[in-house]
Amino acid sequence: MPTFFVPSEAVAPPTIRITGHLLHHLRESLRLHTGEALTVTDDRGIRYRTEIVEVTAKQLVSRILETTTPPAKTGPSLVLAQALLKGEKMDWVIQKATELGVDRIIPVYAARSVVKLRADRTEHQLARWQRIALEAAQQSERWSVPKIEEPSTLSQLATGDRGSFKIILAERSNGASLQTISLPAGRHDTILPLIGAEGGWSEDELRVAQDHGYTAITLGSRILRSETAAIAAISILQSRLGGLG
Repeated sequence: MPTFFVPSEAVAPPTIRITGHLLHHLRESLRLHTGEALTVTDDRGIRYRTEIVEVTAKQLVSRILETTTPPAKTGPSLVLAQALLKGEKMDWVIQKATELGVDRIIPVYAARSVVKLRADRTEHQLARWQRIALEAAQQSERWSVPKIEEPSTLSQLATGDRGSFKIILAERSNGASLQTISLPAGRHDTILPLIGAEGGWSEDELRVAQDHGYTAITLGSRILRSETAAIAAISILQSRLGGLG
């Protein structure tokens, strides 16, 4: 069974009390009962192996059997900057990038993005994406849930995240190979891959990114869909950093 995330205030050793939406999910969807095992992780990254001792309409109470702290961080953080994609494609990228271990996801407004978020819908959409990340983090037994940040323009992104190792995927370019480019390896470093929209980056966008320190890279001769390129890039980076395989 996956781990489930709870706020730290729900933890009061020797028990954990769960209410709200998670209670409804555990009680009504998973139909958990007393005596069953339940693994939860709090917002400090501490994981608890527990046994359910009470389930009511108001709360689920579990008894802590074992406490585990998160493994020490040894490599760089991964931040995915993804141009907005239409429909379920953006949902899919967020889900899979979460499973693959990214620490943050930044939606980016791009010239060729088909979808344009309405200002009055941004908060709702961010909350929806954050739920997708939460569910993916639980399923993949992560120690934390990646933060979905406010959508950013390319100019805002290019001038931010100072100190990051910044790369931009550019199809049909003579960019460096993601397999061979030198990567930072310190735990205080950040690697930020920037992935374009369905129609790729415009020449102006590529110039702005490169003027602000982004290195153009390629995934080879194949032209991949944006959502495929995002997951391929994260997979290659995680493999090289020791997070996969």
